[in-house]
Amino acid sequence: MNYLAYRHALEVQLKASELPFPEVEFDQRRAKVISAMQAAGLEALLVTDPADIYYLTGYHTFEVSVHTCLVFSAKRCVLQVPSIETGPAVVTAKVDEILGYRWEGIDEVVEPLYDVLAQYHSIGMDGWSAGLRHGVISQLQQRLGSGRFREGGKVLDGVRVVKTSAEIECLRESARITSAGLKAAIQVIRPGVTDNDVAAEGSRALLEAGSEFMSLQPIVTVGWRISIIHVNHKRRVIEPNDPVFLEFGSAYQRYTAPMMRTVVAGRATPDMQAVRDVCLRLFEVLCDAMRPGNTFDDAARAADAVLALWSDKLFFSGVYGYAVGAQFPPSWVEGTGFIARNQMREFEPDMVFHLPLCLRWPGQWGIGLSDTVQVTPHGAVPLTDNGWQLEERLD
Repeated sequence: MNYLAYRHALEVQLKASELPFPEVEFDQRRAKVISAMQAAGLEALLVTDPADIYYLTGYHTFEVSVHTCLVFSAKRCVLQVPSIETGPAVVTAKVDEILGYRWEGIDEVVEPLYDVLAQYHSIGMDGWSAGLRHGVISQLQQRLGSGRFREGGKVLDGVRVVKTSAEIECLRESARITSAGLKAAIQVIRPGVTDNDVAAEGSRALLEAGSEFMSLQPIVTVGWRISIIHVNHKRRVIEPNDPVFLEFGSAYQRYTAPMMRTVVAGRATPDMQAVRDVCLRLFEVLCDAMRPGNTFDDAARAADAVLALWSDKLFFSGVYGYAVGAQFPPSWVEGTGFIARNQMREFEPDMVFHLPLCLRWPGQWGIGLSDTVQVTPHGAVPLTDNGWQLEERLD
């Protein structure tokens, strides 16, 4: 049985059987995107980011390294996948047509796409998407003319950054699972265990509580390694009074609400407690500033004022928050909005951000605490349940 026969056999019984939301949810999303496309003067979108494709169709798989794309317009929704992804395309996606190509035959991609795209004269694409392959777009531009293609990444970003009620419910469920994983991991922290032991217990609890495959695996670092941004567990033994940093984010219908905690395997020093206090003050100031009418830049400047007295001693990334929603490996960062200086978009109700407030003392340690928050007319409110304490494990 080839992949075409396989697709037809699946469609008889299982078509759209794992669609993650009711069809009306996708209809509403698509209507918003079509309106944004029309305002931008675009007839169609060539979508290559897995999360964007998921947002419009529900299509999801753990294999996101292969060429996959969606041609989306007011007339038609056409999904192109390799042969190995035929099954997920049939059971998870709401589309008008599925185009297949042999997994090993990447040269088979362009001709079917050309046939679909030839009817459109203004095609939006996200030139910054990791999924947009140079070989594919260059051949399409040669065949159709480069003038038909325009940068259109912000069209989808502008819609996705404001969450629907169904999306917020998924983020709430992710927050619940994330919390369960962190609580379980914290229980095993003590001198003599390794960072791997902590990550293993957290992973077990996340999966037991209902997480799907995660966009980022649990992050656990100890002692001076916390001061190095974006390293992870590496068989390091926890020593007495070491701080242990944890950042977890479960996936529920691909939606992730991350949270950071820091726990001390013993007694926290006065400096550690002082840095915890800075994290909490940053969080309070940010939540107050994250209200409609204020820009992302306004919130970042308010936070900068809190951090100013510590800026010579502590490293901070400069991004006080980033939008989260539905994502796929290798990251849970949605990429539709960042709370940082010179980001001039205004907050809107039902935007959702993770506020990754980790302050690192180079070569010494770091303290990281965070919540995922929802923007409301009166400021941001947490979806996750961080207690904002620097917990001491004295047993």
